[in-house]
Amino acid sequence: QVRLVESGGESVQAGHSLKLSCIASGRAFETYVMGWFRQAPGKEREFVAVDRRSDGNVKYADPVKGRCTFSRDNAKNMVYLQMNSLKPEDTAVYYCAAHSRGSLYYAGSYYYWGQGTQVTVSS
Repeated sequence: QVRLVESGGESVQAGHSLKLSCIASGRAFETYVMGWFRQAPGKEREFVAVDRRSDGNVKYADPVKGRCTFSRDNAKNMVYLQMNSLKPEDTAVYYCAAHSRGSLYYAGSYYYWGQGTQVTVSS
């Protein structure tokens, strides 16, 4: 079992940066594919970034590509999402999640979730 706790969300103005953190507790964290998702009010949870360990690459959703950087530190059981040049449309609750099976880009494929951290970007 894996327990995930996100932090780092804030209210910021457009153009600013934030670094979200997610700490995991439990066994074998390093074996999990980890992803970041977000959910805006009234919208479905959507994919943001995933550590696609099969080929060592990180995949980003088009809306955040070039502005976000995913990283992980297995020694500390941490994953991070650095977000730059934030836009109002980035406003959402951001979640980290541990993948179970299925598509890496579909929220239903992830079994363990954190409680989320709120990011609010004003114009």
